Amino acid sequence: MEKLAYDAVQETLYREVLPNGLEVVVLPKEGFQKTYATFATNYGSVDNRFSVGSEPPVKVPDGIAHFLEHKMFEEPTGDIFAVFASQGASANAFTSFDRTVYLFSATEQIEANVETLINFVQNPYFTDANVNKEKGIIEQEINMYRDNPDWQVYFGLIDAMYHKHPVHIDIAGTVESIYQIDKETLYRCYNTFYHPSNMVLFIVGGVDAPKMLEFVRRNQAAKTFEPQGEIRRYFDEEPPTVKIPRKEVKLPVSLPKMMFGFKDAAAGLQGRALLEQEVVTKLMLDAFIGPSSALYQELYENDLITDSFGNEFNSSTGYSFTVFGGDTPKPDELLARFKEAAQEAVEKGLDQAAFERSKRKKIGGYLRMLNSPESIAGEYTKYRFRGSDMFELLPLYESCTLEQANARLREHFKPEQLAVSIVTSPDR
Repeated sequence: MEKLAYDAVQETLYREVLPNGLEVVVLPKEGFQKTYATFATNYGSVDNRFSVGSEPPVKVPDGIAHFLEHKMFEEPTGDIFAVFASQGASANAFTSFDRTVYLFSATEQIEANVETLINFVQNPYFTDANVNKEKGIIEQEINMYRDNPDWQVYFGLIDAMYHKHPVHIDIAGTVESIYQIDKETLYRCYNTFYHPSNMVLFIVGGVDAPKMLEFVRRNQAAKTFEPQGEIRRYFDEEPPTVKIPRKEVKLPVSLPKMMFGFKDAAAGLQGRALLEQEVVTKLMLDAFIGPSSALYQELYENDLITDSFGNEFNSSTGYSFTVFGGDTPKPDELLARFKEAAQEAVEKGLDQAAFERSKRKKIGGYLRMLNSPESIAGEYTKYRFRGSDMFELLPLYESCTLEQANARLREHFKPEQLAVSIVTSPDR
């Protein structure tokens, strides 16, 4: 057992890699009644072409990671949600571009719930019948999101940005792709990506760390997992340009929805470099167009944006991009003013006072997040799978300079890397 002390944030993690390769991390929070646990695999929607060890690469249907997540909750004995509920726990799961996470929260029977979480994720149950049944359920989900304006404007933007990288494909896949999924392909993906050596179990809350680690050790020692070779992921080379500068969809909406953003021409950062890029980008975005910025207030006062307007930076080892947007009564006017302001910022740089205010805001938000076991549990594996550490964010925020933020702004705010996605009513 390894003890990791983070003095700057007064947190201590207990970490151990078990003989089968499973990484177990426990963060005790003295005085907290609720415990959160996540069992996560380094496997997301973009991982549709891969190989293991010396095996040749295999291409699997889009949406299979999400499909697997759905099927994992079905056990021969019934619905696993009912088991968690009987033990006083609330369970859930989600699939993102680069990970799949199973989780629960509870204030009682923690060991029983940890055991249930581990055991059901390590006990797949796929049959021809239950796989075929799930296709209809996911088809309905895909069709539901097809009519969702917020979903369409967001994924419309990513699709406009990317030519080849699978990040532009809906996490659930397409109706055509999910009907290509069969039991054998599910088991192949499961056996590849759900091997303990590709997973992290993270537990945070009112728990005794040594006792919990010993409990997990015993659970895993009773199971047999064959050693697995290195997982390799394959992606086509992504052109630096955006695929479509502007994409527009017609759906019944009371106000147009617009999202726009810049695609990073060069991706592939890993570990600390990726973490540093995230920190400086988020600070730059908040100083430039965050809710307390002069530009945000101007746009709001001129009725170009509503309080739904926001921004985010999405990055992983193979892609990174910014997103701005929300509801707007005047999409073209908003876009024109944004471009003008972005050019001004490139030429003159960010305001020093605004940048310092953003630093204080981000540091305060980070420290508040550390008081939420749920937030910590949700964030830890995201950074872990990217080769970095969420507990290193504070010193990076503290040391980031205005010069770094301005350099990142000039690097990222390039007109040829800008894409736009708009959802408007058919009668507009």
